[in-house]
Amino acid sequence: MIKNGVMFQYFEWYLDDDASLYKKIISNASSLKEAGFTALWLPPAYKGQAGIHDVGYGAYDLYDLGEFDQKGSIATKYGTKDEYLKAIEELHKHNIDVYADMVFNHKMGADSTELVEVDVLDNNNRNITIENDKMIEAWTVFNYPKRNNKYSSFKWNKSHFTGVDYDNRKERSAIYKISDTWNSDVDNEKGNYDYLMGADVNFENPEVIKELYNYGKWYIETTNVDGFRLDALKHIDSYFFKDWLKYLREYSQKELFTVGEYWSSDINTLTSYLDENDNSFSLFDVPLHFNFFKACNDSGYFDMGSIFNNTLVGRRSTKACTFVENHDTQAGQALQTIVTDWFKPLAYAMILLRNEGYPCVFYGDYYGIKKTNSRSFRKEIDQMLKIRHSKMIGKRNDYFDHFDIIGWTFEGNEDPKSGFAVILSDGPGGEKKMYIGKTHTGQTYVDITNQIGEKVIIDSDGMGLFKVNGGSYHIYCAL
Repeated sequence: MIKNGVMFQYFEWYLDDDASLYKKIISNASSLKEAGFTALWLPPAYKGQAGIHDVGYGAYDLYDLGEFDQKGSIATKYGTKDEYLKAIEELHKHNIDVYADMVFNHKMGADSTELVEVDVLDNNNRNITIENDKMIEAWTVFNYPKRNNKYSSFKWNKSHFTGVDYDNRKERSAIYKISDTWNSDVDNEKGNYDYLMGADVNFENPEVIKELYNYGKWYIETTNVDGFRLDALKHIDSYFFKDWLKYLREYSQKELFTVGEYWSSDINTLTSYLDENDNSFSLFDVPLHFNFFKACNDSGYFDMGSIFNNTLVGRRSTKACTFVENHDTQAGQALQTIVTDWFKPLAYAMILLRNEGYPCVFYGDYYGIKKTNSRSFRKEIDQMLKIRHSKMIGKRNDYFDHFDIIGWTFEGNEDPKSGFAVILSDGPGGEKKMYIGKTHTGQTYVDITNQIGEKVIIDSDGMGLFKVNGGSYHIYCAL
């Protein structure tokens, strides 16, 4: 991971099903580098149950990266295998790292059914059994006839799963437990949150573990990716990815930066999970996202001075990947928690213009989202990226001492034009006196967002009086 690096989640849920994303990456690699992005998190690259219409989280065949005529198409939603590999190669030419999205928790779109003996469980408490020893017809056979054993001859069946949610014979939906017990070391929501969707993978099965280790080796050899984003961690035995990554790092002799999605707003849950995994990878800062969500919907009554309290970036910054929104929080999705437009630039200022955490920019915020008529914040983000890479140096001084108005400054270095100040407010606005360094005495600072025309003169004590409009943010730089 590059110092002051910025990750770009290069997809959103409602992209057109036209297999064009990889081509777009190839043509945009140079401009992405110029903008200041240092890594791209690409969507799940393998064939999903809905073929070209699948966002990738309905994982069917992990080895089909857009190569085989399965589920109605050769290409995935994003393109073909050749285009995927060319996109990675082009990004590498521009020194941009690539993180692959790994969806191991479940499989969907099975090739056929089989009879399975199950227990029927309470949906809200998966430790409570409603019916014992029921025989159902489950979609648990994955033999990939179109791939015909290329890359792997492994065939999935009921012994490789812990549960399903559908009985094909009775056309009944429920939580059906296949194994004697759920995987144990998972989140305790719903009693035991092993089961999420589809055919739930059993991470205590030795055959499954061996296959996923082999798959990891194959993926690195085939794609040359630089790391991973791990899906649905709260539903997977916590030890698995720690060991999986250790194995792949030793095998590849690469850092393999990895960030996981553990969807919990409880900071203690996240830090405990990191400890269980020897801090071997990072997590997305879900608590910070929820603070942004609360702040933008609290009519100015959120305490901005506490915005980083009980967040991962506040508690364990070296393992925090900060974000404003993602594909799950956008409109119409299961975890919808939209950060509203007026607050979104403030939120991006708080992750891009500070040096703790590893910020991730969302495709939908950068380019806009056609389906939901969501606007693009590319102009604002590009400006922040430029400041991040050119001026975010020297000592930082924080001013989180007000309910509405917060700010910070970077003193910079010997360059008289280095250093900058950020001020923002979720309330009526105002002003704040902040120290930017005696080396800047007499210098004139202006708001480069062009919202405030009044200039700021740094006094002999290195202080400046910076103004902020209501519900806005400003970046002050030296003339």
